[in-house]
Amino acid sequence: MNPVSTPATASMLYLSVAPARVIRGSQALTQAGEALARLGSRPLVVGGDRTLAVTQPSWQSVLEQQQLQVAQASYGLDCSEAALASLGQAVAAHQADLIIGVGGGKALDTAKLLAYQSQLPVVTIPTSAATCAAWTALSNVYSDQGAFLYDVSLERCPDLLVLDYELIQTAPQHTLIAGIGDAIAKWYEASVSSGHSDQTLIIAAVQQARVLRDILFQKSAAALKEPGSAVWREVVDATVLLAGVIGGLGGAQCRTVAAHAVHNGLTHLPIHSSIHGEKVAYGILVQLRLEEMVQGNQLAASARQQLLKFYAEIGLPQTLGDLGLSNITLAQLQQAAEIALAANSDIHRLPFKVVTEQLMAAMVSTTAPANGKDCLNSISTMAIADEVAQ
Repeated sequence: MNPVSTPATASMLYLSVAPARVIRGSQALTQAGEALARLGSRPLVVGGDRTLAVTQPSWQSVLEQQQLQVAQASYGLDCSEAALASLGQAVAAHQADLIIGVGGGKALDTAKLLAYQSQLPVVTIPTSAATCAAWTALSNVYSDQGAFLYDVSLERCPDLLVLDYELIQTAPQHTLIAGIGDAIAKWYEASVSSGHSDQTLIIAAVQQARVLRDILFQKSAAALKEPGSAVWREVVDATVLLAGVIGGLGGAQCRTVAAHAVHNGLTHLPIHSSIHGEKVAYGILVQLRLEEMVQGNQLAASARQQLLKFYAEIGLPQTLGDLGLSNITLAQLQQAAEIALAANSDIHRLPFKVVTEQLMAAMVSTTAPANGKDCLNSISTMAIADEVAQ
């Protein structure tokens, strides 16, 4: 009998909760040599062209001190199927026995998926606090043009995560702001999809998401004013580590809902001037607007107003215009909404059904007053503008 079809196996829960080891601190990378050497002797370092050039002095000296045979390879611009195929050839050519990902979320997603495909251990070394990709057993795959295609659940979290505060501090500040947006989404998505769960670990994940939200509300503004300070490190830990814990404990059903679905739809538009966490932050406002419009949820209305003030304080986007999409057409808006509503989309974890017109209305009214009714007029205005343009 196929074991997958047995009742016992069908009810099994498989979780990849955390990296096997985390090394965290100032100059953590310089202290990670022995841990890296235990995982392999012929590492392939994967990252973007710019990141590899900037960070090479940091990691190369550490690896060479351990007498490791190092090669490096660029993933290009996105974690795409073409990039993974090319990197697979680099793995074979170098006879690599270890993958080391260095960079932001897409670089780390590429390294994790490459290691999974090559059946090799993987180390993640984030160079910004823009996502929790350094922690998770998940990789997002994009087209060569940067459009989200699908995600891949991996068998385990990274074998080693090296969080070097000095390396993170070299990243532009807007990457940490984006990371705050990506991390705070954990509460708004997990609470709506899993807030009524009776499963112990999911309950724990949702409560940790609430703690994460509170930390970010209380400390983000101060952290952004004092890079490298103790409060800054707390916020970095929150965006890179604690956000990852929540996804690990809660699993897929606790990870993403409408905010990430909206992000995925927006990546299919031809403008890519914003990064992942910025789109997700905007997507939270869209999700709350949907809860307000479709359900009449007054708590969602209040939460959206609270977030708008928080976003204004730290510089997160509130509207499509803030994302560089001020000239979006009605057809483009509909395209993004339809992709966000695809049959396999996480948006369907909402406790109510959403149709395309409702999502479009929410997307153009993220800053409306509580219970504002001007969204349909906004769409009508866009339709008229499209007709004039034609």
